Amino acid sequence: MNPATPKNRNPMVAYAIMAAGIGVALLAWMLPVNLKSFSPALLHAAGQGTPAVAELGRQMVATEKIGPAQLVLAAAQTVEDPHAATLAAEVDQLAAHQAGLVAWGGWDPFLEPIFKLHEASTPAVSTPVLNFLIPEKARTSLRGYLGNSRSQGVLAVLKTRDVPDTGRFVPANQAGGQPLDAVILLTALLYQGEHLSPNLQREVRLLAETAVAEGQLGELEEYYINLLSLAQRLDWVQLGELLRRTSDSKTVGEYAHLARVAPEQLPLIYTAALFSDSADRVANYLIKFGKPGAEDLRTALAYGQGAVQQLMLRQVPINRDRTPAISEMAGIALLHPKLVLGLKYLGYLFGAFLLFRGLERGFFPRLATSGPALPGMQSGVLALFAAALFIFATEPYLLNAAPISEYRFKIVIPLLANSAVPPPIDSNSVTAMQTSTIVSIGIFALLQVAIYLFCLRKLNEIYREQLPPMLKLRLVENEDNLFDSGLYIGMMGTATALVLQVLGVIDHNLLAAYASNLFGLVCVALIKIRHVRGFKRRLILEAETASARAS
Repeated sequence: MNPATPKNRNPMVAYAIMAAGIGVALLAWMLPVNLKSFSPALLHAAGQGTPAVAELGRQMVATEKIGPAQLVLAAAQTVEDPHAATLAAEVDQLAAHQAGLVAWGGWDPFLEPIFKLHEASTPAVSTPVLNFLIPEKARTSLRGYLGNSRSQGVLAVLKTRDVPDTGRFVPANQAGGQPLDAVILLTALLYQGEHLSPNLQREVRLLAETAVAEGQLGELEEYYINLLSLAQRLDWVQLGELLRRTSDSKTVGEYAHLARVAPEQLPLIYTAALFSDSADRVANYLIKFGKPGAEDLRTALAYGQGAVQQLMLRQVPINRDRTPAISEMAGIALLHPKLVLGLKYLGYLFGAFLLFRGLERGFFPRLATSGPALPGMQSGVLALFAAALFIFATEPYLLNAAPISEYRFKIVIPLLANSAVPPPIDSNSVTAMQTSTIVSIGIFALLQVAIYLFCLRKLNEIYREQLPPMLKLRLVENEDNLFDSGLYIGMMGTATALVLQVLGVIDHNLLAAYASNLFGLVCVALIKIRHVRGFKRRLILEAETASARAS
């Protein structure tokens, strides 16, 4: 029985389907949403209509908070805000008008009874608040003022002065205990003036009561050390504005750590905390992503407050690939990120399906001998495979291992000289899906797809031949090596990838090498089980039927 030539093989229809598939995939690629990164188009949309950095500085000036305004001004100059010059003039004017308050960072009614701000002679520059608390006279005056407080939290903090068991501090009531005494009084003054967030207030009070009950500072000492570090770098108003946006002592420690390891980034970090109204998220972001995270934070600040809030809410890096984006979809992606991301991935799948369906319809029509199957099943399987590869290739942070942040806490434990010390971990050895690895996997996958299509074409040639079934069967058996070629190419790809890794041409990643072998196995299994086996079965049945009729 001679098979009929497949009908409706119109190449123009096939080309149209393929073009539509490519178009759908491109449109999906340009949707400004990613799984583990944030698109610059989304930052731009989030920042539109929201205050810029200079506007935040003007708000600080309007409320006479000179210290925070100065830090915000430094951030505005760093991100090249166009209104930074105007803000600088306003800050200078305020500082000149209230020169006696510059050292403290602004006016605070709680300080007036103790330090007589308008009468005292203070430097005309922002001064770390700890400098004012170290002198004995200032601490004595502050101790007397706070001792009359009716706040149980303030009194609990003051009682920690008498705790005898300390770790790194000298006890406050002993010689050399001035730093601890100063930071205890600073904590009590911040508590009294309600400069601590409600959650931080509750935690500090609990830690203080526990320290007094147990006779040792314990966890409270770590908070005191971190507050001391911040008090050495921030003036009074700057410190108060930061702590109002800090929910727990852990964040206080993170900010103290960041101030030590990245002092040049302090204006950006401080401004981001004010912008996002959450010092916790800013600290978590920078501890997680390190210097690249600081650069992302700078980029978000340049777009405005909305951009900073969205970046801190998502806690993902900025995708800096120069990918064209459909800006009209940015607003929808901000409101419904999961929905738009689902549309993007479905677009990849549908586009790939149309592409392979066009190829199958125009050039590789399905064999009638391939056995029963749903329409377009072959195209669907290939499309699913291609869409997955495209997702991995276009998501820069999907398979990348998180790099070791430069801002992470480092704990150094001294060891004996003769101890067996394990070799240090090389930060460059962290497994990551680099670009060269993705390219290698993509090349291996495309090779196997080409082999698969070529084998289908060969089967179609044999199928259309005007020959007896047994002769066709022998021709199929003669092409057995061709149908196994996917496995040979896969093994060659694995060997080539390993050699290139040894030579340093591509990154050391066994996934790239063994992926070639895996793709070869899948390709051969599809061809020989899905197509060749069904073709042979049909030919055998046709031959037996013809033989029975002849007899």
